[in-house]
Amino acid sequence: TIVTDGARLFVNSTGNSGMATGGSGDVLTGIVASLLGQQLDPADAAALAVFSHGLAGDLAAQELTGRGMIASDLLRFLPAAWRALETL
Repeated sequence: TIVTDGARLFVNSTGNSGMATGGSGDVLTGIVASLLGQQLDPADAAALAVFSHGLAGDLAAQELTGRGMIASDLLRFLPAAWRALETL
C-alpha cells in the first residue's frame, strides 16, 4: 500500500493476502478515524493506520492460517500490533 499527501510518500511493507476479506477495510477505516480523532496529521494517520492494520494481519496470519482469516481476527491482533509499534 502506498500513502501520499502529495508531498510525502509512505510505502507500507506489512499485510498479507489473508486480509482480503469482507470487513477488513472497515477495520482500517476505524483505525484511521481513531487516529484522526487523536489529532494526528491526516497523512501520518493514514500511514500509521495502514502499517498497524497490516501488522495485525501479519500477526494473525502467524497464529491462524491466512486463508481462514476474517476481519474480527484483525481486531483481536491489533493490541499486539500497537504494543510492537511502541517498542520501535
